[in-house]
Amino acid sequence: MTGITIAIDGPAASGKSTTAARVARALGYNHLNSGLLYRGITWAALEGAWPSDASGFDRELSELSVGLDRIGAGYRVLVNGTDPGVNLVSPSTSSRVSDVSARPAVRDRVLELLRAEGGRGEVVCDGRDIGTVVFPEAELKVFLVASVEDRGRRRLLDHGIDPTEKAVRLEAERLAARDSADSSRSVAPLRAAADAIRLDTTDLSAGQVVEQIVALARERGARLG
Repeated sequence: MTGITIAIDGPAASGKSTTAARVARALGYNHLNSGLLYRGITWAALEGAWPSDASGFDRELSELSVGLDRIGAGYRVLVNGTDPGVNLVSPSTSSRVSDVSARPAVRDRVLELLRAEGGRGEVVCDGRDIGTVVFPEAELKVFLVASVEDRGRRRLLDHGIDPTEKAVRLEAERLAARDSADSSRSVAPLRAAADAIRLDTTDLSAGQVVEQIVALARERGARLG
């Protein structure tokens, strides 16, 4: 075996995407971030002021063109042929993506796109229910965890915000609320696959996290690219 599928999941701000991208580079794999698709649809819904009722929302979704465009070892999301760019990570998009991604029609649409792109092996995929629903047969499943304070500090640094004690506390509170919402929702709740390896990154550097996952991948047949 020369190529496997690696699924990385975890709560918000646990470092899923950054870790997945670095693991993919180390192995010479493609990196597929499911969050891009959910954020792309969320942005489209906000821009178009889609109705909130299920039938109206689903009708708008059925008319939306959304897809993945491979760029090097990664992808960008295209919404009606347009790259939303920084709008994918805007505060308005980030505040609504959890609600939008919980809609069954949205999850079905994203699931179809992810399986079409990621089912060929030699791919590192990250995002919600990657190991439980999207790629349940993935050879390696990793569930990243970290303290809510550490995750809050990382998120602030990622956005160029000084991680003062007050700022970290407020961000940690927001993340705790997000965790509660994600864990209790009826569709695709936040949970680790039964056979996933839980990796606590609180006291680990980004490099150490990548090294551990690469080592696990090699144990399962992956070769360095």
